Amino acid sequence: MESKIAKALKMQLNPIAIIWSDKKPEGALQFKEGKWGCVMWLFANAAKGKTAVFDRKTYGCWGGGVGLGFGNRYLDFPGGEDCFFYFLSSGNKNWQTGVAVSENIKPFVTNDFLEDFLEGERYLKNPENVKKFVEQLPMMEVPTEYVVFKPLNDVNDEEKPVVVVFPVNPHQLSALVILANYKRKSFENVIIPWAAGCQTIGIYAYRERQSMPQKAVVGLTDISARKHVRNQLGDNIFTFAIPYEMFLEMECNVEGSFLQRPVWQSLSEFI
Repeated sequence: MESKIAKALKMQLNPIAIIWSDKKPEGALQFKEGKWGCVMWLFANAAKGKTAVFDRKTYGCWGGGVGLGFGNRYLDFPGGEDCFFYFLSSGNKNWQTGVAVSENIKPFVTNDFLEDFLEGERYLKNPENVKKFVEQLPMMEVPTEYVVFKPLNDVNDEEKPVVVVFPVNPHQLSALVILANYKRKSFENVIIPWAAGCQTIGIYAYRERQSMPQKAVVGLTDISARKHVRNQLGDNIFTFAIPYEMFLEMECNVEGSFLQRPVWQSLSEFI
């Protein structure tokens, strides 16, 4: 499936189709069952031409399971949701349950994870705020066995993406924001929720499929995810996730738009 948008943006990385499927693609990259991994690692591989697949036993990490649409996987976090609330905020070292859990997991986790578990990632002010964050996440159970990341160019006529994700630099991101609003009669058609990198390309974009009008989701503002993929994608990439129907709308708006005018053409010389 070729994209007019990708051509106009002079994409160096592949736009990625997220597909819900009950069929596992042959030869797809996949995490080993029970092994930790960042979903965005496999996203980066898909951006470079590989296909990746996830299921309810191979989603890499708890937040990744949530982001892909495999329900509330924070329930499986060491110590449960309560320890996760402390982990994302002020740390588990200052309450008895958290300290006890840290001792139990010490033989099985990396030093970096244990340090974050005790000291906290400090992404939200306190555990109460993390609880509110989790309560407001648009968690869901995808209706299929697998979630597939596939380069858009490799999608065949029998496959219908749920979401299309563009890995883009700041110039390309700016162009996509303009294009998302180009034909609309409202002008807040792009959102930037605070969430993990995988959640902004997954469940937040999934939710927008049901919105009227649909909105695109900017992501990879998660600095942990940025650290994980910087060796693969560099330091200037963000994600722009579009529900498939909105993607088709935007595809129809390339011709005759600013993408064919001098301002964009002068910027795109530096891509």
